[in-house]
Amino acid sequence: MSSNPGRGSVTRPSYRCAECGWTTAKWVGRCGECQAWGSVSESGAPRGAATAAGPVHTAAQPIGDVDVTSARATSTGVDELDRVLGGGLVPGAVVLVAGEPGVGKSTLLLDVASRAAQHSRTVLYVTGEESAAQVRLRAERIGALRPRLFLAAETDLATVLGQVEAVRPDLLVVDSVQTISSDAVDGAAGNVSQVREVAAALIRAAKERGMATLLVGHVTKDGSIAGPRVLEHLVDVVCQFEGDRHSRLRMVRAVKNRYGPTDEVGCFDLSDAGIVGLADPSGLFLSRSTTPVSGTCVTVTLEGRRPLVAEVQALVARETSGNARRATSGLDTARVAMVVAVLASRQRLPLAGHDVYVATVGGVRLTEPAADLATALALTSAVTEHTLVPNLVAFGEVGLAGEVRPVTGLHRRLSEAARLGFTRAIVPEGTTDAAPAPAGMTVIEVADLAGAVRQGLRLTIVPDEPRGPAGLRLVRDP
Repeated sequence: MSSNPGRGSVTRPSYRCAECGWTTAKWVGRCGECQAWGSVSESGAPRGAATAAGPVHTAAQPIGDVDVTSARATSTGVDELDRVLGGGLVPGAVVLVAGEPGVGKSTLLLDVASRAAQHSRTVLYVTGEESAAQVRLRAERIGALRPRLFLAAETDLATVLGQVEAVRPDLLVVDSVQTISSDAVDGAAGNVSQVREVAAALIRAAKERGMATLLVGHVTKDGSIAGPRVLEHLVDVVCQFEGDRHSRLRMVRAVKNRYGPTDEVGCFDLSDAGIVGLADPSGLFLSRSTTPVSGTCVTVTLEGRRPLVAEVQALVARETSGNARRATSGLDTARVAMVVAVLASRQRLPLAGHDVYVATVGGVRLTEPAADLATALALTSAVTEHTLVPNLVAFGEVGLAGEVRPVTGLHRRLSEAARLGFTRAIVPEGTTDAAPAPAGMTVIEVADLAGAVRQGLRLTIVPDEPRGPAGLRLVRDP
């Protein structure tokens, strides 16, 4: 019996998600990987793997013989950005910088382009959102006019690649990738297909020429990077630009980095004169009050590897509308609500019928659990109307049972607090063995909230007899 020679060679279409690249044998309305609706379409490529061997252009070699000189990072001239990138820009690397409108992305990258051109590097700045005159005015304002900095206002991909061919830059800046479109792909600029095609073409040009490339990316209303998720997979580094439009502080953090760590954070000060790196931003997050005030507590948070000293302020007021409010600014609302519930249940603080307001100084965001203890002490201080002992910092995670749990990076937190003049620290129990106290600082270990209140406010709360403020009996400790 003869077999059918064509049997088994029939090719079937495959379907690919435009958002994340997930593939499937049949069409579905919702991606099985990223759960996006309407993003799956036929890829046009036949299924099946290639079995014929292709030509080898570069022979494989032992890993120890690979030349790494071409992969050395070059400083951008901005120390805070170098910290995030892991030392600077690697030739051929593609960096995606994403952030909300008006946060300062274009200003920072124009400053980077200017510093690179100042050090005899050819830079091409492609703007698709503004005219060349508008970028020139910003460059004059921040002092970024350089002879080797070339400017092109283009939105067509072929024209941008032609500019790259003509200028042959060492550094390419594209502002932004969502404004560039290709005639080879249907759809308007910024849609999934266009962004994927434009990014792939720019990445291919960067790798072939050894040209470092900085791409500006837009974000959606929920803060994620606009366009297909495959864009984040294609680039080498993804940096998130964060900041409150009502504050001058800006932070850049790497959420993906093939050449360095992803736990570093760069701090910047955005003003009318441009954007400047902040090597020591801790002073921005402390109040300037010289007299002790109840309802305040200082903590040390870790942004990546960097310790930042920040102040938490709390205000407790009797509600008048019949529905107690819980308002937060700069802290995680869910964690603050949990701390309030623990204080009300374990410490018997009368918070149920009161409005609670908790905020940070300077617009800094405290999202890690280490800020729980400072939040609890600030709330207790506000309710009891007693101030904390002077020059005190506190950090630790608060559990639902009222216990204080250990946190990471204790040595870096204590060293930063001591450097700024704090002399007392309340820390979780059992953590000082691995992190000895800095010179001149007294470190106090506590196991629960009751111990933290005794050490921080010199009080023992006895909730049975209503004799003190807010119906509490307060016993002053010696």
